[in-house]
Formats: sequence, structure tokens, C-alpha cells
Amino acid sequence: MRIKRRRFDSYPGSQCSVQRPRSAGETVTDPAPQHPRPAAVVVLAAGNGTRMRSKLMKVLHPVGGRSMIGHVLTAALHVEPAYLVAVVGNSREQVGPHILEQVPSALLAVQETQEGTGHAVRVALDALREAAGTTDGVVVVMAGDTPLMQGETLTGLVEAHAAAGQAVTVLTAEVPDPFGYGRILRDESGAVTAIVEEKEATPEQAAVREINSGIFAFDGAFLADALARITNDNAKGEYYLTDVVHIARGDGRAVGAHRIVDVMQTEGVNDRAQLAGLGAELNRRVLDRWMRAGVTVVDPATTWIDADVVLERDVTILPGVQLLGATVVGEDAVVGPDCTLKDVEVGPGAKVVRTHGELAVIGARASVGPFSYLRPGTELGAGGKIGGFVETKNAQIGDGAKVPHLSYVGDAEIGAGANIGAGTIFANYDGVTKSRTKIGKQARTASNNTFVAPVEVGDGAATGAGTVVRRDVPAGALAVSAGPQREIPGWTLRKRAGTPMAAAAEAALAASATSHTDPTGLARDDDSGAQSE
Repeated sequence: MRIKRRRFDSYPGSQCSVQRPRSAGETVTDPAPQHPRPAAVVVLAAGNGTRMRSKLMKVLHPVGGRSMIGHVLTAALHVEPAYLVAVVGNSREQVGPHILEQVPSALLAVQETQEGTGHAVRVALDALREAAGTTDGVVVVMAGDTPLMQGETLTGLVEAHAAAGQAVTVLTAEVPDPFGYGRILRDESGAVTAIVEEKEATPEQAAVREINSGIFAFDGAFLADALARITNDNAKGEYYLTDVVHIARGDGRAVGAHRIVDVMQTEGVNDRAQLAGLGAELNRRVLDRWMRAGVTVVDPATTWIDADVVLERDVTILPGVQLLGATVVGEDAVVGPDCTLKDVEVGPGAKVVRTHGELAVIGARASVGPFSYLRPGTELGAGGKIGGFVETKNAQIGDGAKVPHLSYVGDAEIGAGANIGAGTIFANYDGVTKSRTKIGKQARTASNNTFVAPVEVGDGAATGAGTVVRRDVPAGALAVSAGPQREIPGWTLRKRAGTPMAAAAEAALAASATSHTDPTGLARDDDSGAQSE
């Protein structure tokens, strides 16, 4: 199988090479960074997320084929920091391994008690100092529940921070309704003077529409010093990271803001309604990028495409399609309507209709569906066919081979150009062991066959209708297992007397006796005995 899940390569160090999943429509590789490289990106992922009402930690909930924090890690790695530090706390046994699976060399900093964002970043800097020996350089801080955040936005933040030589640069946006957000306060010159939390804001301050995104770039040395000076003398009794702005101003250090127009990138998730809303927005953006890259999406309202899916030019997506995981669809392929494909490779020019598939490969110009079920391990060759109501599993179906209708093909190898008759069962399991069946090149198997594995049918061989194949069939041979047909006259009248079945048979026999026509419906010539329709 060529499809596999993507994982971000490990780093740190000056020689690190970060691989990241491609964004929709993106074809470039990762060159050397053209922006100032941060000493660290700190991702805050220690919160309870109690409003999700879930056993699964909030940042692990999936959005667009990745966890929320997976999207954040993708954005963080875009700026190629020397270190990535993730702060974990509640349910760290869930969150920590997930982060390390994505970024094996990430530093995990444990916040034993949740005492606010300032406390969380202090824990992160302790871990950074232990690993790197210093906190010098640019340190970016971001939340783990902002799945729409883009790496390019973080690059802009880092560049603006470095160019201005500021102690603090906050990412901000202006929104119509700032309820729930911290407000950005500025002086007459436009410089940032403070960030005030909503519970601490005066009515005049609460009317400000420029909001704090919770994403910052700091001078690392200053940040470490300032965190030691903040207090928890506030309504929540927490250490606010935003108080560092006040300390910077008091020290005469510059504080700036990097405002973005796309405020949705800063949106966090607190409950499942917000999760669904951001999921829909992410999907809309993914679809928009693919359509602008040359993909036809007939009905965006019923089409869902995960962030790691890759589509080639002139792909057509019909209504009711979900492309999930690491699915790849080749040029000129048509998918839909009503398909769900997860981690499936669809070759150029292939057509897939009303099909559910997972961890499967569909060859170029192949045809699948309708109502097909491709289970893991299915590989359909170029120009091949898996037809209506066919289920496949761990099956390699050669170039030009066909399984057209109503069949189960499990643990099988079907040679190029072979044709499998309707209603065929590959009996691969005896209750203890799963065994394989091999069908040779250009073989022709008839309807309603059962192949009792392990068994092999040779190249160019054939089978008769209703055959149960229990032994190998030599190349070019015909295998049949059914005996000659025989009839038992009057069976229905004797065994099903008094039923509608018996009444119908009796009427047919009476009619045939009168008209000299046998019950099969074939008229009998009295002189010759020949039959005609």
C-alpha cells in the first residue's frame, strides 16, 4: 500500500528539516526559512475543556482530518522554530503522546496546577531553559485550540516583531462583537499600552473592538524576567500572560500589535457547537482553495475534504462526497456522487460512484461502484472494475480485471484481464485461519461460484455456473462441480398440498394437459416432438 498517514519529521537544531502536510493546493517544498527563526514556539494545551463535555481532551477533537492541536502544530512548524514546547496538564496521558506522535522531538512541559496563562508560559520557559540552556531569542506563544491559524500568519507576526525590535508583539484583530475577548488598549500615538481582560474592563474599555488573539511574539530574555514579576491579584486569581505588556511599558520597552483581517484564524473552541462551526469554516476554505487550483466541486454544501487530502488538476467531485485522511485523487478522476474515501489513492481518470473505501488503491482509468465497499488492502489495477454491491478486502485485482456484481473478494489475487462472475464468494476463513485464493490471468469464472481457500485457478482457466472450487484448477481447464439436473414430478402436490404454491402447480398441469403444452411453457409438436417458444 502506498497510502500512509503523514507525520511531521523531528527536529530541533540548526540542521533540522521539517516536513509538514501540504495545505490545499500547495505544491512547494520547504526551503530554508526567509524569516527570523524563533528560538521556540510555545503551544498551550493544558486546559480542562470542560464545556466540551467529553472524555476526549478538547485539543484532541478532530477538525478537518486532524486534531485541533494538529492544525496548531502545522502552523507552528511553518516558522521552523529551534524548539517546540507544548504545555500539558489535565489528561496529559492523552495529549502528550499525541503531540509526540506528530512532532517526536517536541518538549513537553507539565503544568501540574492550572494557574493561568502566565504560569503556563513560565513552565514552558523552564523546559526550554533546561533543553537549550537559554531563553534568548524570539519566543512565540499560541493556544492549542485555534485550528484555523495559518503558518503564514505566524511568519508575519515574527517578521513584524523582529523588524520593530519590540519586547512584545501581540496578534490582534478587530471584530464587530468583542464579547469574551481581552481588549487592546492604545495611547494617542497608537502604541499598545495594555491588554485588559473582559472581567477587568471598564465600560469604556469594553467598548473597544480590537481584541487580543492570545498569540504573541516575545523577546525571550525579557519574557523570562517579566513572568517572575506578574501577580495573580485579579478577579480570577490567575497569572495573566497579558500582564507582561504592562511590565514592558513600565520598563520602557516597546510593545506593538500585528493586526490581521482574517479574524477567524484566531477563533478558539470551547464547546462542540463552536467546534462544528469552525469545522464548517475550515471545510469551506479547503474547498475554495481546491476550486481555485483547478478542481471542480459540483456541490460545496455536501462536500467535505480533509486538510491532508491531495487533489490533482481537473478532478471532479460530485455531490455527497467525503474525502478523508491522506486520500489522493489523480488528474481527471471523477468521484461521486455519495462516496466516502479515507486514505484512498484514486488514479488518473478513474471513476468512483457511491462507494465506501479505506486504505485502498484504485488504478488509473479504473471503475468502482455503485454501492461498493473497499476495505483495507484492496488494490485495483489500471482499467479494472469493481462493480455494484461488491465487497473487497486485502485483494489485489490486476490491470483490466473485473469483479462486476454482487461478490465478496477477500484475501485474493486476481490476475490481469480476469473476469469474476456475479454472485461469487471467496471463502477465505475456515473459523481459524484466513487463506488466499489466486485467480490466473484472463481466467473466466461463472456466476455463483465459491472459492474455498486456499485454492488457485490457473491462467486462462474457466469454471461452470454454481461451481464450488475446492481444488486447484490447471491453466486452460474448465472446473465444474454440479451434477446433472433431475426433476421429481408431482413433488409440490405431494409435499405442499393446500398451499397457493400447490394450487398454481395444479392449474398449470391442468392447462398443459388441455393445450398439449408442457408446464415449462414450450409448445410440443405432436408429430415431431420438437419444442419451440
